Amino acid sequence: MNRDVVLIRNAILARIRRGIPDPDSAIRLFNGFLEGCPDLQIDFYANTILILNYSKNPDSLDPFIPTLQTLLLDLLPATSCIILKERYASQIDQRNGIVIFGVTPAEWILENEVKFAIDLTLNQDSSFYLDTRNLRLWLLSHAKGWKVLNTFAYTGSLGIASLAGGASEVIQIDRTKRFLEIAEKSCELNQFPKEKHKVQASDFFSITSSYRHKKDAFDCLIVDPPSFSTSPKGTVDLQTKYQRILNKVRPLVRDNGYLIAINNSLFLSGKDYLKVLKEISADGFVKLEETIPIPEDIIGYTNTVKGFPPADPVPFNHSTKIAILKIKRK
Repeated sequence: MNRDVVLIRNAILARIRRGIPDPDSAIRLFNGFLEGCPDLQIDFYANTILILNYSKNPDSLDPFIPTLQTLLLDLLPATSCIILKERYASQIDQRNGIVIFGVTPAEWILENEVKFAIDLTLNQDSSFYLDTRNLRLWLLSHAKGWKVLNTFAYTGSLGIASLAGGASEVIQIDRTKRFLEIAEKSCELNQFPKEKHKVQASDFFSITSSYRHKKDAFDCLIVDPPSFSTSPKGTVDLQTKYQRILNKVRPLVRDNGYLIAINNSLFLSGKDYLKVLKEISADGFVKLEETIPIPEDIIGYTNTVKGFPPADPVPFNHSTKIAILKIKRK
């Protein structure tokens, strides 16, 4: 445990030396998978700290949690709340998160002057994906006037970033209504016109089929699926069937529009992902415009990284592989 304290302390100090976190921001304080302690991840959300215990025997870390709490409060004394999530706990409330310090968790964060609603005990994760921060920045600077379809939207941060960038209309789709309610809260926090923001609780396969039937088209379509999921309408498998997902939505992108393809499979290498993109580009109507890197606080720094993902993400810098595809129409 003493070694873990040193690793965590060094990782957090590496962030602090770079001037992060700001009080209202959201960053990863410690990526244990890559920074030397695979059973732990520590995130910061506007002075609320989220500890994620990934141990398959969660009780094994119980003796370490008070030491960790003391360390966190020492390094970040403005912390107002600490939440502990145990991925493999038997009780759902422990999996979704228990407040172990303070009272009220943060309900929103600020990123690039945009407010995003969060609910840190909504689910087994944080309700907000830190690794797509640079993509939100890209949308902020590119989306002016666009009609955007955000599929597998979860709590809608990519759609909200598009609205902040001046999108004329954003449609967010996800199977789970309560996730989309967070997106609606983000829209309200930023006082975006409600008529520009639509949410639809629907299955990906059903709704995209409906849009194809109506011959609807979008300036930008975002595909950020889970690694694996099934529904009566179809299966998502990022390791073996991702090209099928991309081909289903290609017809919905306008000429010279963008398809943002995100693949977060730990077991699909960057090289193999490029093969998928090369295959989909073979007809000459799809071009890999650019890739979006994952922020350093997510992947760790030269002096803090101790481990490697199971599949080499190069030329991407993380297992979350983000590609911007330019689409031509026949």
